Amino acid sequence: MKPQPSKKCALLAAAVAFAVTWPAYAQQDTKKPSSYLPTVEEDFTTVMKRMKAAKPGIEKRQADLLQQRYDLSDRPAAGVTMSRGKPVQEGVRAKLKAGVSWDQLGSLSPDEIREKGLFPAGFLPLPHPNHPEGGMLFPKFQIDEINKQENRDLTRFDLDFDLPDQFLPEFPPPIYLTTRTDLGDVSQGKLVTIDNYYTLFNGLLNPKQLEGLRLLVTPFAQQQFNQTDDRRSERPSRGVVCFDCHANGHTNASTHLAGDARPQEFRHRIDTPSLRGVNIQRLFGSQRALKTVEDFTEFEQRAAYFDGDPVLATKKGVNILERGSQVHDMAEFQEMLDFPPAPKLGIDGKLDPRKASETEMRGQEIFFGKGTCATCHAPPYYTDNTMHNLKIERFFKAQMINGMMAVGDGPIKTFPLRGIKDSPPYLHDERLLTLDDTVEFFNLVLETKLSGQEKNDLVAFLRAL
Repeated sequence: MKPQPSKKCALLAAAVAFAVTWPAYAQQDTKKPSSYLPTVEEDFTTVMKRMKAAKPGIEKRQADLLQQRYDLSDRPAAGVTMSRGKPVQEGVRAKLKAGVSWDQLGSLSPDEIREKGLFPAGFLPLPHPNHPEGGMLFPKFQIDEINKQENRDLTRFDLDFDLPDQFLPEFPPPIYLTTRTDLGDVSQGKLVTIDNYYTLFNGLLNPKQLEGLRLLVTPFAQQQFNQTDDRRSERPSRGVVCFDCHANGHTNASTHLAGDARPQEFRHRIDTPSLRGVNIQRLFGSQRALKTVEDFTEFEQRAAYFDGDPVLATKKGVNILERGSQVHDMAEFQEMLDFPPAPKLGIDGKLDPRKASETEMRGQEIFFGKGTCATCHAPPYYTDNTMHNLKIERFFKAQMINGMMAVGDGPIKTFPLRGIKDSPPYLHDERLLTLDDTVEFFNLVLETKLSGQEKNDLVAFLRAL
């Protein structure tokens, strides 16, 4: 009988075999995307030097993409402004393929547009200015004002904001309160910060609301702005505040990457939504479908602040908010933020015929009729408080764009349209620069086949909301 190897010999043979094949396994594992962001800390000076050197090339790549997609000229609409007077940009800015008109495009089926590659590049998902890196990124006017008031620097050494100022909300935006509609704008034309919130709101808010506002303007550590060596600010940072993105409870169009998807190239660029009217909303987050303002407030500092990675959150100093007092106080202030006045609307949210123009009235008829807009955007606040999947992948083939994989968006929250002219750019990732772009996009995606005049009328109605 042939002698059998001992158990000890068998284990030794297995160990040797594993040692021989281990490099192959290790190599295979390194190629597989991880759910977690890198935690290996490099020397800060080396990283900053490398990323500063790469910055011009990265920004040129994004600038070239924007120029290819859009008409970025400054063309304000005559007589149309946001609540504090900033001009509203007009016209469809997404560029078409040569030799194709919007009417011709609208006559084609989604399959025809997809196979011929005719879907406008400006209607494709928009990547973060540096999609492989991501992170919070602020417009220069926000950075300058925070530096002036607080000596807190929101500049990133590796990247600057990409979209031109004329396509962004007015700054600083006005603040309207549901509790004191008689006062109109209570911001006094100032950006509310930790330096001035008490002076502006003491005597106007109750103590709980005032404490909630204090927390909304208090800096806490964030992925790119903190004290660790893998930050993206030159000096160790006190962090960011909720109102750095949600300026005055509205928005300044600061961008970020949604933390919900992995790997990195499938994450969505996100536009900062306005907090106006959160009291009438029942879903929060473009895709996460958080059910209360309290959930949104608590989870933002645990997740969005750190790219959805709790490992790095712990390392960099996550701020754990106490639900029963801090979160509740912050939510109570947010729920007081009101939409801007819309003097042409009646109490039902529809136009008062005595105040509206013929163009606006025709636009309203299209909104509730042929345009099918009201299917999702129901008055008086023009939301149905649910989510919808537009399935825009019907119109284009999956493709890599500046480090982002452009695929379907999936279900996205129906954001309210009240005060919409104050909140450019549009869609959840800022890909639509004007309301004209937005109407053209939905006309194509919903296949409603509106005429040129009907589109113009619809834009006029949206500006009146």
